[in-house]
Amino acid sequence: MSMCATASHDLSEPLAGTAAVAPTWLLIEQSGPWGAEALTGSHLDPALGRALERATKGTGVRVALIRRPGRHADRHLPARHRVFVAHTRPGDSWIRTACLTDPVRLMDMDFAALGAGDAGGLRDGWEPYTGAPLVLVCTNGKRDRCCALLGRPLAAELAASGGDGTWEITHIGGHRFSPTLVVLPYGYAYGRATAHAVKEVVAAVREGRVVTEGCRGRSAWERPGQAADLAVRELTGETGADALTVVRTEGSAPVWDVTVAHADGREWHVWIAQIAEEPARPQSCGAALLAPARMDVLGIRAAAVSPR
Repeated sequence: MSMCATASHDLSEPLAGTAAVAPTWLLIEQSGPWGAEALTGSHLDPALGRALERATKGTGVRVALIRRPGRHADRHLPARHRVFVAHTRPGDSWIRTACLTDPVRLMDMDFAALGAGDAGGLRDGWEPYTGAPLVLVCTNGKRDRCCALLGRPLAAELAASGGDGTWEITHIGGHRFSPTLVVLPYGYAYGRATAHAVKEVVAAVREGRVVTEGCRGRSAWERPGQAADLAVRELTGETGADALTVVRTEGSAPVWDVTVAHADGREWHVWIAQIAEEPARPQSCGAALLAPARMDVLGIRAAAVSPR
């Protein structure tokens, strides 16, 4: 069986700079089957799904459905929906949670404020999440079969080994990097993941650190910023999740000058180029062969900034 993940792996396609761009995540628990467009193709009210898509467009909030690993039979019973909102920018990463019987209440939120990291946009009834880091494994086989064939076994293994924060998620992009996942609150995404590697990632997150092996980037940043952040971490060995911030991105495709700042006052200029990855390959199972864009690091230079 030809799979997009197999082609990507065999061609050693780089992972850096491929994460979904989402400063803030809105995650809605919805059991039962998911369609390819899950917000309007699941047992969530499709009218609500369309309303959420319209309301969050351009705000920096990405909406996805989640469910616990395991069987997802439709029991046709009234359900309570566990909901999470997570903001991912360095120094201001947080997760809030609520349990709703009527998810229509989500439309009362100020999505522009949430996208900017202002938890005041949540209104009433939300509380800080204090549980394990959220591990969101992409498993939606209706979107891409690689996510089901590779993602579901990983999610099940993590849950069986005591991963209380493990959830399946509908779509985070990058099917060809399956199994792929995002870990909150910091928003770093990973590809070609194994259970052992994910456990190391979660242990690091508990300590406020980042594991860069297998990392696709931090969802707080656009793709050039994701690649620049990881390049500086590789150069310096910095693992602190909140130590680095992308403070400025200048230029436009195909070349950007990205400024990455350290909490201690140091800065780096990172030059990123968008390059067509050859040969062409499917970016999703069954899709036409295309040359995906990768983010290449052309160079890094320390800026003349005095330490604080």
